[in-house]
Amino acid sequence: MGKTLTRADLIDALGREVGLSRNDCSELLESMLEHLAKTLERGQLVKLARFGNFSVRAKRPRIGRNPKTGVEATISARRVVSFKASQIMRERVEKG
Repeated sequence: MGKTLTRADLIDALGREVGLSRNDCSELLESMLEHLAKTLERGQLVKLARFGNFSVRAKRPRIGRNPKTGVEATISARRVVSFKASQIMRERVEKG
């Protein structure tokens, strides 16, 4: 496995590609991520062409088990973010 891609790495790459200052790139990235997060909070689908789809799923309450002690516990209902990569992204990852 390679190095983890961080926000700082994305900001640097954006600055090299677009030619904006590091500060402007940081604001742009933060604005994009905030917009995506707010859209998901509202339960709406986020589609990024050639990348994938982010969606919110509702999970029902269920019985789980503490792996350490084996004691059963109720896991409450919750909403989770789900990501499905596009076919193009899956092919790129597969090729390496």
